[in-house]
Amino acid sequence: MAIIEVDSLTKRYPLPNKKSEAFLAVNAISLRIEEGEIYGILGPNGAGKTTTLEMLEGLTDIDSGIALIDGIDVQENPYAVKQRIGVQLQANEYFDGVSLVELLTLFAALYDRHVDPLALLDRVNLRDKANAKPTQLSGGQQQRFSIACALVNDPKVLFLDEPTTGLDPQAKHNLWALIRELNNGGMTIVLTTHNMEEAETLCNRIAIMDHGSLVAEDTPQALILKHAPEPPSAPIHGDIEDVFLALTGHGLRD
Repeated sequence: MAIIEVDSLTKRYPLPNKKSEAFLAVNAISLRIEEGEIYGILGPNGAGKTTTLEMLEGLTDIDSGIALIDGIDVQENPYAVKQRIGVQLQANEYFDGVSLVELLTLFAALYDRHVDPLALLDRVNLRDKANAKPTQLSGGQQQRFSIACALVNDPKVLFLDEPTTGLDPQAKHNLWALIRELNNGGMTIVLTTHNMEEAETLCNRIAIMDHGSLVAEDTPQALILKHAPEPPSAPIHGDIEDVFLALTGHGLRD
């Protein structure tokens, strides 16, 4: 059963030097994300990944097309959608001088909910930092805390925008373990990433975007077999990075 349905989703922005003209940041993409999936969106900078997530989250207006989350139209009832989703952004700003427990209590109040902040910190392995300030956390701990903040309303869908960017290998793998644990508990997770290993390891299905368009979508293995098949003279096939290069002609950060 699809928990996210997108049909011809489109976003335009004016050109910086020609305000009368526009470019398509997201070009009429359509997709269905099944309940309980980990769904990855890959693409180089400027491909439209973050803009797509922001439209689904109700943070950016949709110019045209339809987006439904749990059967609710994002444009018509964004408040109801926000009650069903959690959002972890690329960067977060918190109040100075406020502890993690106090911040979680505050965020829960914004949803008119009462939560056990220590239980939330347990879920992301940060109970020992309960009285710390966000600035006292390492990069990996900050990412895990941002996910704890996204869980205060017990969401059905969790959006993660490049969650492991800048993390060291240990912190990255710890965050992967957390993502798997949340998904094993039934949560649908949609993430954008530059990390090919991350996409191939975590995701049930992957969408590849380039210049605002959806250029491929399938399971990691199916994409590999279709776009980076086993060369006749080699004992192994390519990987998701080979798929990406075959479809777009450039690297993720080009």
